Amino acid sequence: MTGRPGGGDDEGRAAEPEPPACARCGARAEGPQPTWTFSVENGARRHSCERCSRDHLRAIEGRLDPPWW
Repeated sequence: MTGRPGGGDDEGRAAEPEPPACARCGARAEGPQPTWTFSVENGARRHSCERCSRDHLRAIEGRLDPPWW
């Protein structure tokens, strides 16, 4: 036996990350989503699907720091 008792064969391997979910509507990404937006708000990572990103574009732009413009 090469592993510890009760341990699985996958010890030491990184778990597969969960696909991102839209923070607004809850939609799940099936794969890479280049049209989704990503933000960090109050230290929390948030993804927005393409539809929500388009619907809330003005709010997203309004939160950008003035030096961005």
